[in-house]
Amino acid sequence: MKLSVLDQSPILINHTPSQALKQTTELAQSTDRLGYHRFWVSEHHSTKSLAGSAPEILVAHLAANTEHIKVGTGGILLPHYSAYKVAESFRVLETLHPNRIDLGVGRAPGGLPNVNLALNNGKHPSIDHYPRQVRELMAYLQGSDPYEMDVYATPVGETAPDIWMLGSSGTSARLSSELGTSYSFAHFINGYGGTRAMKRYYDHFAPSRQQTVPNGNVSVFAICAESKEKAEYLASSLDLAILKIEQGGQRDHFPSPEEARKYPYTLFEKERIQENRKRMVVGDPSQVKNELEVLAEGYGVNEIIINTIVYPFEERLRSYQLIAEAFQLSD
Repeated sequence: MKLSVLDQSPILINHTPSQALKQTTELAQSTDRLGYHRFWVSEHHSTKSLAGSAPEILVAHLAANTEHIKVGTGGILLPHYSAYKVAESFRVLETLHPNRIDLGVGRAPGGLPNVNLALNNGKHPSIDHYPRQVRELMAYLQGSDPYEMDVYATPVGETAPDIWMLGSSGTSARLSSELGTSYSFAHFINGYGGTRAMKRYYDHFAPSRQQTVPNGNVSVFAICAESKEKAEYLASSLDLAILKIEQGGQRDHFPSPEEARKYPYTLFEKERIQENRKRMVVGDPSQVKNELEVLAEGYGVNEIIINTIVYPFEERLRSYQLIAEAFQLSD
């Protein structure tokens, strides 16, 4: 089974955004050496706890500072942008790093209403245009002119980055199967309905110029440590971080386990944490390996994308190392 990485460049307590981006770079280099298949970075705006607001720029930096691992976006929030401009940006990346670039795109505009207005010159983005945008994007990336206006995405090359449609519901699965793109389900966002969405994608996939067979993966939070007790301790900070997001609070940083252990949880909050654990895999190497294999089997995929956020950063590196060793990635 292939293992990959999704990194959101979290800003840890007592750390700066600059340190967060440097940690993402170090993590990409480490997972490249460990044998992970791909490394995706996310897009978030106007947040004090995540540093990745321009994933296309971060992809360029990471590809230049790694050797083998595929690098991409998880993902570009396409409703905010021109499909033509996105295509040209990724044609440049593909030209610089042939066969190493992924273009993951998302349908949801993301962010708060004021952020959406700022990204769209004072207008609300329309997801109704998303299918058309994806078709345009596919055409431009493949060197075509979708509207016969003598407009092409340059630089033109022999290879093109693969488009991955990202989703946490069945809507993107249906569109991905219709257009013939790869599909990634965000289990770390929504722990329900993913297996049905993936089955729908596989059952109704239509071959395209990009690919002739379906290709799916699933992303999940995973925290691995030498013992289950230590993994649970590290995971407590992610428990609190997700809880605060659900409550609509603006986080200034990603909390430490000590901060999480001191938090006065209500009974309802404890129940929410248990519910959110359905989006996570937490344990020692053998436990994590077993649960990831069960997850992959349930989704019918041969690739898991792991999103690990823990404090301190060294434990993030260690978690990915332990999982790589459990799966013997470097053998």
